[in-house]
Amino acid sequence: MDLDFGRVIPYLPLLKNGITMTLKFTFWSTILGFAWGVVLSLIKVSPFKPLAWFGKAYTSFFRGTPLLVQLMLIYFATPQLVGYNISAMEAGVLAFGLNSAAYISESIRGGILSVDKGQREAAMALGVPKLWIMKDIIFPQAIKNILPSLVNESIALLKDSSMVAIIGVGDTLRWAQQLQAKTFRAFEAFIIAAVVYYVLVMALTSIGNELERRARVSD
Repeated sequence: MDLDFGRVIPYLPLLKNGITMTLKFTFWSTILGFAWGVVLSLIKVSPFKPLAWFGKAYTSFFRGTPLLVQLMLIYFATPQLVGYNISAMEAGVLAFGLNSAAYISESIRGGILSVDKGQREAAMALGVPKLWIMKDIIFPQAIKNILPSLVNESIALLKDSSMVAIIGVGDTLRWAQQLQAKTFRAFEAFIIAAVVYYVLVMALTSIGNELERRARVSD
């Protein structure tokens, strides 16, 4: 076997920039996906039918088309349609955030529907406004019920973030691609990238497990 990790050692300091970009991209995509996912979930449970239909149509589109196509569409079509030269990072965060929101909204909607209707009815009988019922009673329980699903979605975003290397974002995979091009050491470059992603996923999994533990303790 022709393996020589010594050839890649001089390039390891540059890996820090790739990891930072991966974490930055995952963070902002998760924030956007969760925020828009919350709004979408409320739209879907709305008694106003046009809003509910919009939520279903949105989810159907983003779940029914490839994420890579959505990324390409946003990155290459935005300048054509609105005249704004969107950066690769912005396009990636937007594409992944909008896509993630479709899945998160379904999880949150399921969490909302899983809360016992008796709690809502009791609060309404006491004269609690509907907004407060959702904010203080229903929504916190829904989030606690779907916490594992939200953690899994964050992990999926972290792994799928490698796609942004296709449009030139200098993330971990992009580092590996450039390293392979310079040194012709494909195995060494991509196995290091794989290890980095694995460590990041395990760290995120540990954080999720701790959040779940605290949620169980607070019950």
